[in-house]
Amino acid sequence: MTLPVLDRVRTSSGRRSSSASSPVLPAPLQRLRVAVAVLFAMDGFVFGTWAARIPDVSAQAGASHSALGIAVLFMSLGALACMQLTGALSARLGPGRVSVVATALVSLAMALPGMASSVPQLCVALLFFGAATGAVNVAANSLGVQVEARWGRPLLPSLHAGFSFGGLVGALVGGLVSAAAGVAPHLVGVTVAGLAVLAWIGPTLARADEAAPRDTAARPADERPHRHGGIPTAVLVVLGAVAGCTAYGEGALTDWGALYLREDLGATPVLAAAGYAGFSLAMASGRMVGSSLVVQFGEEKVLVGGALLAATGVLLAAWSGSVTIALVGFVLVGLGLANVFPLAIARTGALGGAGGVALASTVGYSGLLGGPPLLGFLAEATGLSVALTTVSVFAVVAALLVRSLGGDPVSVRRPAIPGLGLPTIPAVVTWTSARLQPVGRSASTNLRRAVEDLRILAVS
Repeated sequence: MTLPVLDRVRTSSGRRSSSASSPVLPAPLQRLRVAVAVLFAMDGFVFGTWAARIPDVSAQAGASHSALGIAVLFMSLGALACMQLTGALSARLGPGRVSVVATALVSLAMALPGMASSVPQLCVALLFFGAATGAVNVAANSLGVQVEARWGRPLLPSLHAGFSFGGLVGALVGGLVSAAAGVAPHLVGVTVAGLAVLAWIGPTLARADEAAPRDTAARPADERPHRHGGIPTAVLVVLGAVAGCTAYGEGALTDWGALYLREDLGATPVLAAAGYAGFSLAMASGRMVGSSLVVQFGEEKVLVGGALLAATGVLLAAWSGSVTIALVGFVLVGLGLANVFPLAIARTGALGGAGGVALASTVGYSGLLGGPPLLGFLAEATGLSVALTTVSVFAVVAALLVRSLGGDPVSVRRPAIPGLGLPTIPAVVTWTSARLQPVGRSASTNLRRAVEDLRILAVS
């Protein structure tokens, strides 16, 4: 299987087409792209805030590891219950309108865990919080796929970078606020901030559905979602499993990373929050150049190599016994997992449209939201080091699943070295430098474009 949107950004000679590198796009579409990026960032900020304050929420509710695992399970059940419903509503009403409602709900639900004073109350609070996060995740991904189709080049990795940057800021703010304020006032403040952001981007998101039917109808037949009997459904499930295996690691570090650093390694609250912050920063950085990495090296190499890098990072973090090495391991996990989920979602959107995104998101977020409760039970029985090791196992499984799909959309071959079976070190350095130069230029271009788009959105 190939990813059509990636195929369109390269010519037969392997170079970027002029239309892909210098698109002439209307200002409303640029404003929509920025609004969706802000939506992803806000979603990430909520997750980062939750990750940083989990130890405080757990202590306030008097929850043990297993009790916290049960509470997080309620969060997962709420999210999974809403995902298919959100997908159906997005297909019927439009993901733009649905994303506005979902963003309002997740902002309001953010305050609920901080008000829980017992495990049952925490379970109810996380049930509603999980339902809201599941809705906003599916709506945002569906809207991102729609914008990507209208934009004409891969955008999902950079949009998911917004989620990671938001998680980074949320974790840093959460770590700093935890030393000065209680959890309830902090989460209420996040609710107010979320509603303020929604007032800014809401009108742009709500207008996103107006042009979508015309755009979809205007797409050539070979660029519309492909369906060949039951095969695409099976492929969507496999892609969802790939996303789920790696999202399992993201969920594990989100919900248990700070607790592991603080309780098992004796890190201070600020350093414990820095673990997730470093993970999010590494993931965001990887996603900023994700599309260029895929074009330069090939999708399969990026996904398989990333999964294996993440597996290595988790082993370092779980078994080193050192806070410093654990922080380095968290960074490696972030770099490795950066592009797996967004690329899997991009494929499902190209193959199955909004319905495909909903199906793959449900399977994928099963790992993100179902992994932490499983880790809670494992941590209670074996300790957090053993529980975190399962992240490596699932990362390897993801690499094997990617290999089973095959069909790398961009083929990159190493230069032949006359007289040698293997390339020499200078040739490898030259080859790598040639491939990484466009990646660096792409990162710089993305940053400049983001600044300009924010200006456009601000004055609109």
